Amino acid sequence: MTTKHITFAVTGMTCASCSGRVERALRKAEGVVEANVNLATEQAHVEYDPQQAQPQALIATVERSGYGVITEQVELPVTGMTCASCSGRVERALRKAEGVVEANVNLATERASITYAPGVASLDTLRAAVEKAGYGVIMPAAESAQVDSEAQARQAELDEKRRKLVVAVIFTLPLFVVSMARDLGFIQPWLIGAGRAIAEQMPSMPMDEMMKMIPARDDLLNWIFLALATPVQLYSGRSFYIHAWKALRARTANMDTLIALGSSAAYLYSLAVLLAGMAGHVYFETAAVIITLILVGKFLEARAKSQTGAAIRALIGLQPKTARVLRGGAEAEVPLAEVRAGDIVSVRPGEKVPTDGVITMGQSTVDESMITGESMPVQKNVGDSVIGATINRAGAFQFRATRVGKDTALAQIVRLVQEAQGSKAPVQQLVDKVSAVFVPVVIGIAALTFVAWMLATGDFTQALIFAVAVLVIACPCALGLATPTAIMVGTGTGAAHGILIKNAEALERASKLTTVIFDKTGTITEGRPSVTDMVGADEARLLRLAASAERASEHPLGEAVVRAAQERGVALAQPQQFEALAGHGIQAMVDGAAVLVGSPRLMAERGIEIGALRGEIERMQREAKTAVVVSADGAALGALGIADTLKPTSAAAIDELKRRGAAVLMLTGDNRATAEAIARQVGLDAAEVRAEVLPEMKAAEVKRAQEQGATVAMVGDGINDAPALAQADVGVAMGAGTDVAMETADLTLLRGDLRAVAQAITLSQRTMATIRWNLFWAFIYNVIGIPLAAGLLYAPLGIQLSPMIAAGAMACSSVFVVSNSLRLRGVRL
Repeated sequence: MTTKHITFAVTGMTCASCSGRVERALRKAEGVVEANVNLATEQAHVEYDPQQAQPQALIATVERSGYGVITEQVELPVTGMTCASCSGRVERALRKAEGVVEANVNLATERASITYAPGVASLDTLRAAVEKAGYGVIMPAAESAQVDSEAQARQAELDEKRRKLVVAVIFTLPLFVVSMARDLGFIQPWLIGAGRAIAEQMPSMPMDEMMKMIPARDDLLNWIFLALATPVQLYSGRSFYIHAWKALRARTANMDTLIALGSSAAYLYSLAVLLAGMAGHVYFETAAVIITLILVGKFLEARAKSQTGAAIRALIGLQPKTARVLRGGAEAEVPLAEVRAGDIVSVRPGEKVPTDGVITMGQSTVDESMITGESMPVQKNVGDSVIGATINRAGAFQFRATRVGKDTALAQIVRLVQEAQGSKAPVQQLVDKVSAVFVPVVIGIAALTFVAWMLATGDFTQALIFAVAVLVIACPCALGLATPTAIMVGTGTGAAHGILIKNAEALERASKLTTVIFDKTGTITEGRPSVTDMVGADEARLLRLAASAERASEHPLGEAVVRAAQERGVALAQPQQFEALAGHGIQAMVDGAAVLVGSPRLMAERGIEIGALRGEIERMQREAKTAVVVSADGAALGALGIADTLKPTSAAAIDELKRRGAAVLMLTGDNRATAEAIARQVGLDAAEVRAEVLPEMKAAEVKRAQEQGATVAMVGDGINDAPALAQADVGVAMGAGTDVAMETADLTLLRGDLRAVAQAITLSQRTMATIRWNLFWAFIYNVIGIPLAAGLLYAPLGIQLSPMIAAGAMACSSVFVVSNSLRLRGVRL
C-alpha cells in the first residue's frame, strides 16, 4: 500500500486532552494509517492511504472534533490550457501535490483555486506541480513578500489572548481590590462616614431617613461586583465556554471544561444570591480572578511555546530571497523560486549562497557554521560543493545549481527537524494514557469533594469552594507539554550545533548508549586517502592498469588511485567488464588484460602468488597504510600503499567517550596490522579493533554487542555502513557521507568532527532529564495540589486552598514546564 503524509496546523487545543481527542478522531478516520498530534507544535502529522482518504476529509475530522485547521487559499492563473482535458490534468496534478487540501481549475477563467496547508505546500510547490503537468503559472507579483500563514494565524491567536487578558485585568483588578477591602473591613467605616456627611448637608431631613435613602452597602457593592465580573466572564472567558461546549458535544472533557465549571460555579452561585436577595457572601471576584489568572498563564505559555520553535524559524530565515543567475550571457537577479537545476549562479563576497551546487569558476572561503555548526570557514575551489544559505566570505565565484527548492540541504534539514519535533518519545505513551482519563477523573473528584463536605458540614458555600478549587487547580496542560516542548527545544538545539535527530525515539535511545562503534574510513579518518608508495618492476604500467580499472569505482581507495594517476599525467583507458568485489577490491578488463586490484587476501583467494611483495606489504601495514595489490592475467605486478590521514579530533572524541564510561570499538575492512596502527593513534588497543570486516559482517558485529547487553551506536558514512546503522540502537551518519547512510541513520552529524557524537549523547541525556523533571513536577503538582484543594488539611490544620490561589498555581504549572524546557537552548555541548 502506498501511503501519503500530511502535516497541518491545528487551532483551539489547550491541553493534552484536546490533542488526545484530535489524535483519536484522526486514527478512527477511514484510510488513516497513523496519526500523531503534538500539543507543543500544535500540529497533526497524518499518514494515510490516498485511495481511502483525502486531506479535506481529514481536516473535516479535526473540525468535527471541535477544533480548527489553518489553511491558505490562493488563485493562480494557469497558461497553456486548451480544453477540459487540460484543466482536468492540472487539477489532478495539484490534488496530488503534498499539502494540497482541495484544487479546482476553471478552464473558462484559466485559473486554479487551491486550498493548501501552509508550511507543507507553498506557491513554489504548487507551481512545480502545474509545470510538471506541462502547463505554466503566472505567479503573483507579491510572491517575494509572502507571509507565513501559520505564523500569522498563531500571532493572531496570541494577539487575541492579549486583548482578552487586558480586558480581564482592567475589570478584575478593581473587583479584587474592593472585594478584599470589604472583607477586611476597610469599606464599612467609609460608607457610614459618607452617609453622615450627606445627611449633615440636609438638616431638614432626619438622619435615620437619610440613611434609608442610601442603598445597603453590601447590595450596592454586590451589584458593582456583578458589573465588573460579567465582562470577564462573557468576553475574556468566552473561549473556555466555547471549547468546553465543543468537548461536551464530542462526549469528552478537557481543561476548558474544568475552568468553565469552576468559574461558572462561583459566578452563578453569586448571581443567585444577589438576585434572590439571600443573605450570603458572593464570589464574583473568585470567578473573575480564576479566569484572569488562567489567561495570564495561557498567554505566558503561548509566548514561551513560540520560542521553542525558534530553531526552525532561524533555519528557514537563512534562505536568501533572490539569486544572481546568468541568463543570456548577462547576470540577472531573480527570485530564488525561479532558479532551476543547471543554472549558473554568481556569488559575490559577503553574499549568501542561494542554493546547493558545484563551483565552476573562482574560489573563496565559505562560512558554513549556520548549517554544520563548524565555526571555521571552509576553503572552496573549482569542483567543490557549496550549500545553500551559507555565507561567502572572501572571493567571488560561480557555481552550477544542482539542488533547488525542497531538494536543498537546508530544506531537508528543516524537514528532518520538523519531523523530529513532531514525533513522540516512548515516555509520552504513559502521559497519553493519563491524559485520556485525567479530566473526567478530576470532575469526579470535585463532585465527591462537594458531596463529602456537604455531608460533613451541611455548608453549601464551603463545599462549593472546595469543589471549585479542585476543578481549577488540576492541570492537564503541564502533563501534555512536559514531553513535546523538551523534544522541540532539544532537537532545535541539536540542529543549531550541526546534529540532526531523526525522531524523539532516537533521542531517548541515545541517552542510554553504552557502546559506540566507529567505522574507520571517512569516520575516524578523513576518507580522502592518497597513494604514498608504489612497489613494482614497472610503476608506470602498474599505476595505469590500477587507475584505469578503478575509474568506475566509488570507493575512497579507488578514487585515491585514480587521483594519483591524474596528478602524474598518466593516460587512462576505459575499463570493461567492471565488477566491484565488496570488501575485497575490484576486477575489470583493461587493454585486454584481466586486472584485479585488491587486498592480499583477495589475491590469496584467487591463487595469485605475492611472495616477493610480502615484505613491502608488511612494512606498509606497520606504517598504517593500506596495501593494495595489482595483478594482470593472474600475475602480481606490484603493490600500492595508500594512507588515509586521521581527522584532527578523532583521538579527542574517542578519549571523551571513554572518559564517560562508554565502550568504543573500531570496524574496518583493512588487515589487522594496518587497523591496529590506526587504532594506536586514536587511543584504542587491539581488543577494541575488529579488522578485515566485510560490509555484511558490520551489522553482525553490532548485533553481537547488542546480544551481550550493550546499547549500541554505530557511526559511519558509507553505503556499506547502512545495514549496520539500521541494526544499531542508534545509527549515526556523518553528514559528508552518502544519502543512503543519512536516510538510514537516527542521528546525522553535519560536520566531520567526531566530538559531535559525545555532544549528541550529552544533548539526549539533558533532554531526557528535562522531560523527567517536567513529568515529575507535572505529576507531583497534581498529586499534591488536588488533595489540598479538596480540603485534606482543612479539618486537622485549618489549611484551605482558595480557588484564586488554585487558579494561580494552575497557571504557573504550565509556564514552569515550558520555561524549564527552554533552558535546553543554553545547554553547553
